Amino acid sequence: MQRIHIVGGGLAGLTAAITAAESRVPVTLHEAHRTLGGRARTAEGPYLTNEGPHALYRRGPHWTWLEKRKLLGPLASVPLLEGTRFLFRRNGALRRTPPLALLRLARRRGAPVDTDFLSWATRQTGEEGARAAAHYMGVALFHHDPGSLSAAFVQERLRRATALPPEAHYPIGGWAQLVERMAARAWDLGVRIETARRIDSGALADLARNGPVIVATHLDAARTLLDDPTLAWDSGRTALIDLALRTRRGDPFIISDLDAPGWIERFTAQDPTLAPAGEQLIQSQIPLAPGTPRADAVLRAEELLDLGFPGWRDRTTWRREALASGRTGAVDRPGTTWRDRPAVDRGNGILLAGDQVAAPGLLSEVAFNSGIAAAVLALGLLGKPVRDTPRLDLKGA
Repeated sequence: MQRIHIVGGGLAGLTAAITAAESRVPVTLHEAHRTLGGRARTAEGPYLTNEGPHALYRRGPHWTWLEKRKLLGPLASVPLLEGTRFLFRRNGALRRTPPLALLRLARRRGAPVDTDFLSWATRQTGEEGARAAAHYMGVALFHHDPGSLSAAFVQERLRRATALPPEAHYPIGGWAQLVERMAARAWDLGVRIETARRIDSGALADLARNGPVIVATHLDAARTLLDDPTLAWDSGRTALIDLALRTRRGDPFIISDLDAPGWIERFTAQDPTLAPAGEQLIQSQIPLAPGTPRADAVLRAEELLDLGFPGWRDRTTWRREALASGRTGAVDRPGTTWRDRPAVDRGNGILLAGDQVAAPGLLSEVAFNSGIAAAVLALGLLGKPVRDTPRLDLKGA
């Protein structure tokens, strides 16, 4: 019997492996590292940090897919009290409320694809509110200039990021707990998992002779592996500054920078297991323009910390800095949508999955949804029925 091979053991690869194996097709998953998870790894303790936010938004087929398989596990939502500690920097000072224009924009629908968000939003509410809304969306886009992106793309994410009650839910213990549950599900279904197994172009050609191959790697790696220069799409570039601070009553839950894209979140507010007792884990996320040094973002993050976390330097027990470049999901320029991204079906039995390919969703949702889409297409190539999988609009994939 032909076998489906999957290259990459992150969220997209694990989703594809489970979806395909549920139809009783032999599946092998190849992961170059010794552990699964890809960018959805959680650092080992005592500070359980992730590469950026680790939120799951409660909408779309990915949520249904996880829920049906009992893979969601324990989730944390935003405590009501912490919601009152959501602050906004406006004109250099912290405020408890965002501009009314931002809230009005969040309720708008029907933003155009062909226009940039800032131009469209300015016509709706004026430039000040439009810039505040664009900067607010740095949290979901990891991009230094959200206002330059497609209005339809940014507006959809603005609605979801400001929804009440909040859509975002956080896996207790970070991404690693979700990855562990998905890996266990794949094992139970008979998926052969080979870690520390790096696939090159020659090995890929050998795998393709035995059935469909799903390449579920970062898009840069897929471009090299498939020797396909068309596998490219815009992404963000963001500095991540993780801090552990001794707990202080009254610290903010979130600081959203409306003067420029930037976000600080105290993740232990919803999940205290991420840090030892008496400490809190904070992550600053500061998008950077191409060529801008990381030091600039660090200075901006420290300015926000000075405003909202008094004495944070003396309270710091641990610190880590990283730069996520081209690793934060796809962003769509004016005139493009997710359907214009690199297609899932590459022809000749090669399929693509990941967070920068032609699949809908917000942040990690694209990885889940493209993994489902790739598995469905692979099963179709083998003439196998699909079992208990949410419907996806695959036109354009």
